[in-house]
Amino acid sequence: MPAARILFVKLSSLGDVVHHLPAVSDLVERRPDVEVLWAVEGPYVDLVRLHRGVREAIGVDLRALRRAPWSVSRWSSLAAARRALARAGAERVIDAQGLIKSAMVARMARAPVFGFDRASAREPFATRFYDVKLAVPRQLHAVERNRRLVARVFGYEAEGAPRYGLAAPEAPPSWAPADRYVVLLHAASRVDKRWSDANWIELARRLRANGFTPVFPGGSEAERARAARLAAAVGGAMAAPAMPLAEAAALLAHAHGVVGVDTGLTHLAVAFGVPTVGVYCATDPALPGLHGGERAINIGGRGVAPAVEAVAQAIGLEAAA
Repeated sequence: MPAARILFVKLSSLGDVVHHLPAVSDLVERRPDVEVLWAVEGPYVDLVRLHRGVREAIGVDLRALRRAPWSVSRWSSLAAARRALARAGAERVIDAQGLIKSAMVARMARAPVFGFDRASAREPFATRFYDVKLAVPRQLHAVERNRRLVARVFGYEAEGAPRYGLAAPEAPPSWAPADRYVVLLHAASRVDKRWSDANWIELARRLRANGFTPVFPGGSEAERARAARLAAAVGGAMAAPAMPLAEAAALLAHAHGVVGVDTGLTHLAVAFGVPTVGVYCATDPALPGLHGGERAINIGGRGVAPAVEAVAQAIGLEAAA
């Protein structure tokens, strides 16, 4: 008999996509007879394909369309995605995002749609598009909510530590330091989520004193300019060049450790099993924080920026002289 084809809809953002990976691992472990398909925003297609259990990733570029709603090519891209979803042959569709836009994408697959119930969904109106609505407590970490939803659809218990299931890229980027390096993810979408320059500089100097090369990436031009300032203030640190997500994944996967603020790349480091410290300055990490066992440590909280010494100890650095 042909394998049952299951379509997940988890479109974005990076952190949300990473948080759904363990649910996929659970399913393919307990139901090796299924083929997993995943509808995701275009920039994350290559990342989703790194999961060993994902048979096919279908790019749905809603964000690109929103940025240029009059673009003929972007409407054509969405039409192609709709055709791909309709042809996918999914027997069940699981909307693990719980938004109106993700529910509408789920309906494009022309198969029964499973999702959160009104009390569980992020946007309750999305449940109008579901054929089966399931209750999942909102007080769980996002990783566990996803695992619980899929487990309820297929009738098993989501137990044990999360397994993200990513196949690490074979090598770091060619420009990465040849010695041991630690990636410092300083950039955040909101100013109040950022750790101060003085803290990053002090931590980077501590890393240098312990034999590590600090690497400061940045996505936008402004973030890369800040990375360059931070690296210059340390001496012996590196400001990373502009890079696509696949290259950033390779950098993280081969790092000795990662320290990052509340951003998707910090969660991605955890997914690769890299020792990671999450620095929280504006949000409570209880629900959206790093989730990956002993190698993922959350420090700080809402309005409580952690001290450099606490972060240094968490990543295992020797005390300052």
